[in-house]
Parts: sequence; C-alpha cells; structure tokens
Amino acid sequence: VQLQASGGGLVQAGASLRLSCAASGRTSSSYGMGWFRQAPGKEREFVAAISSGSGGTTNHADSVKGRFTISRDNAKNAVYLQMNSLKPEDTAVYYCAASSIRYSGSSSRRYDYWGQGTLVTVSS
Repeated sequence: VQLQASGGGLVQAGASLRLSCAASGRTSSSYGMGWFRQAPGKEREFVAAISSGSGGTTNHADSVKGRFTISRDNAKNAVYLQMNSLKPEDTAVYYCAASSIRYSGSSSRRYDYWGQGTLVTVSS
C-alpha cells in the first residue's frame, strides 16, 4: 500500500487543521492506521491510531487527547487527523502509517508502510 499525507501548513496557535492520508493499492480498511510526528531534533512520536475494519476503535496520545481526532473513511481509502486548538509544540512533520498486522497501537515498529510526511507549523 502507498500512503500520501497532505493538509499541513502554517497556522497560528489555537487554529485547526485537518490532515488527510490517501491510501492506494490494497484497501486501507484491512490495515491498522496511525499518525506519528517528528519535531526538529526529536524522535518520532505516536499521535493517534485507528483499528482496521468498520469499527474504528481509536487511540490517542495523552498530549493530543481532547484536541486531535483520528477517523477513517473506508469508502475513500482515507484516514484523517482533525487537529484543533493547535499549540506551538505541535509543530512537526506528521506521518501516516499502515500496519498489515492490523495493529493500532503506539509502537512505530509495528507499522509497515509510511507516507512521506506533511509539515505542520504552529506559530505563537
């Protein structure tokens, strides 16, 4: 599966952005899907994940809980990350990832496929 992330940009603190991850190839509904981010000089960290199939059980990092929401549209083969109340510390390159073993947790090692990343910059 190939993943294409989009929707990043430069916004002010408190604003909202919606990231999209378009999947091509095998249908994304068969994969656990996740969003990760990497800020300059820092390690990649988990943001959110959603389980495979139609149920869509979600999992969000504590740092974004209540502000970010992951969702998926299996008909469109897409996964989204709605980001509200953005903070300067949310500035990072955001990556979407897919797990062929249907994993939807926080370990990046269990995701097989990665998109190219989209940059989110939040100014204060």
